[in-house]
Amino acid sequence: MHLLFVILLLLALIFGPGWWVRNVMARYAKPEDRYEGTGGELARYLLDQLGLQQVGVEETSDGDHYDPTQKKVRLTPDNLNGRSLTAITVAAHEVGHALQDANDFAPLRLRTQLLKLARPLERVGAGILMAAPLLGVLTRVPLISVAMVVGGLLSLGTTTLVHALTLPTELDASFSRALPMLEKGEILKPVDVPHARRLLKAAALTYLAASLASLLNIARWWTLLRR
Repeated sequence: MHLLFVILLLLALIFGPGWWVRNVMARYAKPEDRYEGTGGELARYLLDQLGLQQVGVEETSDGDHYDPTQKKVRLTPDNLNGRSLTAITVAAHEVGHALQDANDFAPLRLRTQLLKLARPLERVGAGILMAAPLLGVLTRVPLISVAMVVGGLLSLGTTTLVHALTLPTELDASFSRALPMLEKGEILKPVDVPHARRLLKAAALTYLAASLASLLNIARWWTLLRR
């Protein structure tokens, strides 16, 4: 009974944030024509108002994000071309990251550097886990296999750790950058302000929620290695 409770709790921690983020985003994606301008048009307008004409706005299929290396605000088709509250709010959140970059916001620079390190580490971790059983058989030293498995599992969780540590960067983009821009410019309908706050919180949690779900990879590897 206790084991079942622990399993359910872990599943809630892993899937709960992602479910909540998707639910909030989908809820305010209707009606699709709530605003006159699109998310892409708003992003371009806000960037120009901030004097960031050098930052581009373009479509992506890889999730809404700001690329500090290429200086691009990238929005998915629904948010780039959509006129919903979700489209407007997500666009403002990504512009918030562009503003952080323009202001040389140290936590954003740190996150960018950490993610550059985390992605190769995840690939290395997968390789280590694949090699661990074979190396254990060849060397006949179980401790080596155990050490490799532990190292591999830890490396697979680095992205989740990075997103957890840098969550304040996401919250800053939402509530210290995007929300003031939306309120100061009177872009939001007054009735939408509390809903926009909920959306901005969801936008801030998007990457962390997605990386939590990726922790299932660790569980999968662990199960395979125990066989």
